[in-house]
Amino acid sequence: MTDVTIRHNPDRERFEVLVAGNVIGKAAYKAYDGGDAPQRIFYHTVINEEYGGQGLAGQLATVALDETTSDGISIVPVCPYIKKFLTKHPEYADSTTATTPAHLEFLSGALAARAGA
Repeated sequence: MTDVTIRHNPDRERFEVLVAGNVIGKAAYKAYDGGDAPQRIFYHTVINEEYGGQGLAGQLATVALDETTSDGISIVPVCPYIKKFLTKHPEYADSTTATTPAHLEFLSGALAARAGA
């Protein structure tokens, strides 16, 4: 596949996969500061169906998690894909924070507020 770009879009709180300038996938997160250090709660990762099976989700997760950790932000995996990815990539273990009820409550409220906006 040619012309694949992965970028951080902080205004939309997500990392995006673009093909020929079109967003075809994303790893969405919510910023959370209720812990000892800043955290990103990753809650949804998706690649458009027609681009499935090409390894793009793994590339997206790698960029998202690498940038998150290099910024000194802890990873909170709620998204099933990110959870599974982390089990196969122990190099992120020191930068991962276990999901707590407080994370889930915050995420639920943040997503509900966004849906109502």
